[in-house]
Amino acid sequence: MDNSSIKFTVFASFLMLLLSSCATVMPDQVGVRRTFGRIGDQVKQPGVVGFNPFTTRVIRVPVRTMNLAIIENLPSKEGLTIRSESSILYRVKSSAVPQILKETGMEFEEMLILPVFRSAASDVCSKYDAKDMHSAKRAEIEEEIKKRLVEVCAPKGFIIEAVLLKSITLPGGLSKSIETKLEAEQDALRMQFVLDRQKQEAQRQIIDAEGAKEIARIQAEGKKNAAIIESEAKAKSNEIEAEGIKRANELISLSLTPNVLKFKQIEAFQKLSASPNTKTIITDGKTPIVNMLGNEGN
Repeated sequence: MDNSSIKFTVFASFLMLLLSSCATVMPDQVGVRRTFGRIGDQVKQPGVVGFNPFTTRVIRVPVRTMNLAIIENLPSKEGLTIRSESSILYRVKSSAVPQILKETGMEFEEMLILPVFRSAASDVCSKYDAKDMHSAKRAEIEEEIKKRLVEVCAPKGFIIEAVLLKSITLPGGLSKSIETKLEAEQDALRMQFVLDRQKQEAQRQIIDAEGAKEIARIQAEGKKNAAIIESEAKAKSNEIEAEGIKRANELISLSLTPNVLKFKQIEAFQKLSASPNTKTIITDGKTPIVNMLGNEGN
């Protein structure tokens, strides 16, 4: 073997050794070195990690959100068996990867998460009726199962994000009875709505009638009060007019002094004497002409 072949062989061996002593940790992973079976405490972030290929291995653990799908049978409060398709959304806490590898291992789904879920789901669902898994209580059931998972898995380095009961399959007879019951409830609610609407309409008519009655009463009261006010105003006006006439007569009486009356008698006599008609006036010289004329008229 010549020198060039030897150099190429040495270079190729060195290159292979170099490549085998490096590991790439992906963005959704973290790495931990395992040397002679012992797990290191240092967590390697995404990137290139160097190690001794003869003594060490880099274990890469995904830390993204994982979806663990489960199909199983769940018991109900009535003792029925409900087929369920569920999902557990979880992720591994980066800082807890060494602890997980030491205590649980890479098979943590089968060794920890699934057994805890099955136990929690069976225990929780057995407290609810089968129909509750189809109603708004499903979210309540999911939350209670998640709470049980968190109690066990969180201290071990797992973050449980959600537990989802995606599909619930009830026994055929039960499904039909639930549908019938729901239809009956819907019919009852529909009838109750119709009755409530009729009751509201009747109340509205009563209110309208009472309102019309009150308006008529107020109008009648108003007309009565207007008539009283008008009558009182007319009486007051007549009273004022009578008082004015009385006052005017009093003023006239005060103004008719004996001299004025004498003057008025003389004026009347002069006018009478200036008349072309023949007339006879008989007086004693004392009786006022005006009064005398008045007596003749009588």
